[in-house]
Amino acid sequence: MAANNQEPLSFARLVTLDERRPAYPQSLVELAYEQLLSMLVTMKIAPGAHIGIEALARQLDISQTPIREALTLLEAQKLAYKIPNVGFRAAELLTRREVHDLFELRLLIEPAAAAFAAQKADDAALSRLAGLAGEMSSAQTGNELAYAQFAEGDARLHHLVAAASGNRFIAETVEGLHAHLHIFRFLFKTNATDKAVQEHEAIISALLARDPVAAERAMRAHLEASRGRMNVVLEERERLTAAQTPPTPDGPTRRGRSRRR
Repeated sequence: MAANNQEPLSFARLVTLDERRPAYPQSLVELAYEQLLSMLVTMKIAPGAHIGIEALARQLDISQTPIREALTLLEAQKLAYKIPNVGFRAAELLTRREVHDLFELRLLIEPAAAAFAAQKADDAALSRLAGLAGEMSSAQTGNELAYAQFAEGDARLHHLVAAASGNRFIAETVEGLHAHLHIFRFLFKTNATDKAVQEHEAIISALLARDPVAAERAMRAHLEASRGRMNVVLEERERLTAAQTPPTPDGPTRRGRSRRR
């Protein structure tokens, strides 16, 4: 489980996770958390769907207690919620308004964090950035695993920049948004774009050059572009939803006459 000052979870691992109890040592709560998180972010548990604790306990061959504890952790990340006397359900996908508000907050915080990181990052952080630049330059597209690897790199970049800002409250705020978990759910099964990879490289280059102005500008441009890509997905989802929604009866009544207004 990701915690303060730790690397974010691997999206690639979540996508390829086998829904069976692993052979390697792992606490039961960690096991339940990772399995549930994998099911939620890859839509194996659909948005809004009931999460059956008894069925999961049988599937994972563990008791219900660690599953309930894992669900409490996921509730804190806004990926699940509890209904009294009913049980847990998977969170719905973010609404258009929530996506807008999320990016508004990120635009307030993350460009400033990038500027601070350009000034304050230590050698170890710069070394990790250089390594990340190499990984992103070889990014692939074409399938779910490729997008998961891309999303993981993006999450690592934002996590590292926030931590390198030298401001604990900025780092905790960025982490507390759990933005990448929610965005991953939205964009799962899409492909990473060359444009996004170029945006990442611009941020890293500015940070390695210790240029706070360029780092702030590059981070802002990346977030604005990311919001634009999210809007495209939102518009397509709304179009498909509208096409699948049956029209409201507004024509002939049962007797074949027009309804009065």
